[in-house]
Amino acid sequence: MTRTDIPARLDRLPWSRWHWRVVIALGVAWVLDGLEVTLVGSIGGVLERPDTLGLGAAQIGWTGSLYIGGAVIGALVFGRLADRLGRKKLFLITLMVYAAATLATAFSPNFAFFAVCRFITGLGIGGEYAAINSAIDELIPARVRGRVNLAINGSFWIGAALGAGLSLWLLDPRVLGPTWGWRAAFALGALLAVAILLVRRDVPESPRWLMAHGRAEEAEDIVRRIEAEVRAQHGALAPPDGPPGPAGRAQSPGWREIAHVLLRRYPQRSAVALALMISQAFFYNAIFFTYALVLTRFHGVPAERVALYIFPFALGNVLGPLLLGPLFDRVGRRRMIALTYVLSGVGLALTGWAFMQGWLDARSQALCWSAVFFLASAAASSAYLTVSEVFPLEMRAVAISIFYAVGTGAGGFVAPVLFGALIETGSRGAVAVGYAIGAALVVFAGLLALRYAVNAERKPLEEVAPPLGSDRAP
Repeated sequence: MTRTDIPARLDRLPWSRWHWRVVIALGVAWVLDGLEVTLVGSIGGVLERPDTLGLGAAQIGWTGSLYIGGAVIGALVFGRLADRLGRKKLFLITLMVYAAATLATAFSPNFAFFAVCRFITGLGIGGEYAAINSAIDELIPARVRGRVNLAINGSFWIGAALGAGLSLWLLDPRVLGPTWGWRAAFALGALLAVAILLVRRDVPESPRWLMAHGRAEEAEDIVRRIEAEVRAQHGALAPPDGPPGPAGRAQSPGWREIAHVLLRRYPQRSAVALALMISQAFFYNAIFFTYALVLTRFHGVPAERVALYIFPFALGNVLGPLLLGPLFDRVGRRRMIALTYVLSGVGLALTGWAFMQGWLDARSQALCWSAVFFLASAAASSAYLTVSEVFPLEMRAVAISIFYAVGTGAGGFVAPVLFGALIETGSRGAVAVGYAIGAALVVFAGLLALRYAVNAERKPLEEVAPPLGSDRAP
């Protein structure tokens, strides 16, 4: 197998303007996802009006399920292609799919067209998750990989706040009003995607992926250009740490080999990743997709003011990964994953108890959720970090897509249905039982991580998971 010093050269680079450009250009995927989810949630009531699309509640529910279904399929299809064709091709293609589908949504004449557009938008977003997480981990220095990955995943909630603010502004009768405001919101989302597409064109292909596919000259040229730019900002660079390591295998593994790696070579890692992804998806979807229902049904908040309560919720979700992220590199992955998962579960259980006792009004309920999700956002982001760094280079994107698909499919479909039924009963106790289930799931996942998660902090990706076929592979 070819040996290379390119991973060591990338990992020893000081943080620079080049790294900021990569983070901004690629990390916007989560902003777009947050924008999409919140836009549809905020304008759901508007789409029921006869002067818009005249949708029924069931049809609005179907559009949400189709978006999630599209994301699951998109992750699996595009994730597989990202390992075969490269990270850059896919993070450009998936963004173009998203932009085109979102723009088409703005011109929807009826439910069928709107539903198809939502499904295709989901395809693009699902593909983004696999291609982007792979590229970021392979381009960012190992010593800061945890905090950068968490901050980027937490940026979903910047998009959520943007979506809430955009809907409040555009739906205001003094601006565009409900009839045209919802269309303008989707059009502006597409415009943002096109702007990011122009920036993303300058992000290079992953040199690690190029080396594994026998394109050593291209990889060397990219790394030399990166080093030259960083050297111009910071001066002389330190020499690479350690001898050259394995570059990876050019041939992408088939599904049989992927299953062997997940189930036989790394069964503990797979179990931890699955528990983390399913529990965080259930936890988030249970609360967020029924956020408006709890506020309107139990706290009497008018439907048109629900978006205001998104802002404190989003603030807690953004600050959690930003402030706690550095600890995942300093204290360590295993302990911080366990801590954030367990504490967020305890926080949700206590909030559920206070809700059941009737001690909370709309404002205090929102503040409690913000505090809980300060921890839960860091926990959920660490699940994506875990999946993206503990499996070999040749199957990194498809591994991300598999666990994303299973987690989103299970939590994304089950949690909203379960909580919708519990809220429909009108019983605070029934809703509190749902909160208890979500809390138990994340506590269990946190304890499992404490025992079996990988201490991947500050380690090169090739040390955490050696390439397939290398002499260091288990």
